Amino acid sequence: MSQRNRMTRRGYSPVAFFLMLTITVVVVLGGGWLFGNVVQAQDSSAESTAAESTAAESTARETPQMIAFRGATMGTTYSVKVSDPPDGDDWAEEASLAVDAELRRVNDQMSTYLTSSELSRFNESTSTDWFDVSAETAEVVAFALKVGEASGGRFDVTVGPLVDRWSFGPYERNQDVPSDTELEQIGERIGQEHLQARIDPPALKKAIGELRVDLSAIAKGHGVDRVVELLLARGAKNVFVEIGGEVRVSGAKITPSGTVPWLVGIQRPDAENNKIAVAHPMKNSAMATSGDYRNYFEVDGERYSHTIDPVTRRPVRHDLASVTVIASTCMAADAWATALNVLGPERAIELANENDLDTLLMTRGGVAGVTQSDETNGNEGNQMNVIGTGTLAAVAEQMMMAQAATAEGGGFGERMMPILVLTAIGFGAVLIAMAVGVIFGRKSISGSCGGLNARTDPDGVSRCSMCSTPSEGCKELREKIENGQSAGS
Repeated sequence: MSQRNRMTRRGYSPVAFFLMLTITVVVVLGGGWLFGNVVQAQDSSAESTAAESTAAESTARETPQMIAFRGATMGTTYSVKVSDPPDGDDWAEEASLAVDAELRRVNDQMSTYLTSSELSRFNESTSTDWFDVSAETAEVVAFALKVGEASGGRFDVTVGPLVDRWSFGPYERNQDVPSDTELEQIGERIGQEHLQARIDPPALKKAIGELRVDLSAIAKGHGVDRVVELLLARGAKNVFVEIGGEVRVSGAKITPSGTVPWLVGIQRPDAENNKIAVAHPMKNSAMATSGDYRNYFEVDGERYSHTIDPVTRRPVRHDLASVTVIASTCMAADAWATALNVLGPERAIELANENDLDTLLMTRGGVAGVTQSDETNGNEGNQMNVIGTGTLAAVAEQMMMAQAATAEGGGFGERMMPILVLTAIGFGAVLIAMAVGVIFGRKSISGSCGGLNARTDPDGVSRCSMCSTPSEGCKELREKIENGQSAGS
């Protein structure tokens, strides 16, 4: 082999040096690309989760124009934020005390856990005469009956005994699937057709002495409405209120850089991954979501959701995982979200359109459908969702784009890039191993193992044994070893 094609023992080959430099650049850039994408994904996840850390509104940081307080109510938590509050050193403290008192009052009226509440006393009574209650309790029950009738009985505030029997009530869960006979017997004690509500004078009446009313699917929404109205009456204009994930906002958020809408997170319907799917801008409206993806049990491989269909008396079996409803009041959003979640995707979309509702329906695989009310669709004077992409249709579009990108893995180049980078890193690592002898042993690349023939182990034995196909240099060394000569001679 000529000296031009071999590397001398005194110097490095420019070709080998360039090869090593190229390999190093590929490895460094490829590793940096992968690391950067991992960090970016982690940052995006952190931002998505932090966007609604209180299950509702997102801010980069609290500002002097914002006051916030929170507490416990109705077996969950509440969060209140007021942007650009009224003047007064004591306004925030007084507002906080007033909110807490208002929520206690609502709880004293409609809780089924407090034995002294209006609703508990009505449930304990076996009388079929009119039972006096507060005007608020009568109004909430009347609205529940209205939604129940419009939904074909899918929203039923008397369904409590069924919920308890399916082990989703306040009692210990036994995961025992009831028989058809047992469900038939329970069915005789439920049904909103046996319940009446009177507004003036406010009272409730039941036709079956054992009938029980449970407002847990609507009372939180009513509580949100009461708090918003209380704060507005006390002079606030820009308000955000959330109870157990049910939200209502008024006005907007005032920041040093200007006015921005309140952002409310819509969560992915995945119990294993509670990330926010999108932050939805809102103004002067309420949002509630009902889902079946958190509370369920499995028996013999069959999944039983806590969403009970009052008509079939069994947990729902459709693909719909969550329903988000936007309405003018949180009570309406709360009730309709529950009703639509029972129906399933096709019938829910039909009913939402029939009742002129803004909804976003999701399966575990992505967006199942979206409906828009006439008010949101074309009324420029509408005060709901007028800022930014403030409609559920826009939210659905964002989510479907993200869903498509995830399913398809982006464009061809984006899909191929990780494969190409990993291949380059692997190939580079192999070439580095092969070129060790070239660089440090100052030997030429020849044969399948390059310059490894120039390397020896601590005992002075050549590493030619690593080669499956020895190079000419390795053959020479092997001959020397066989003749009793030193590998380095």
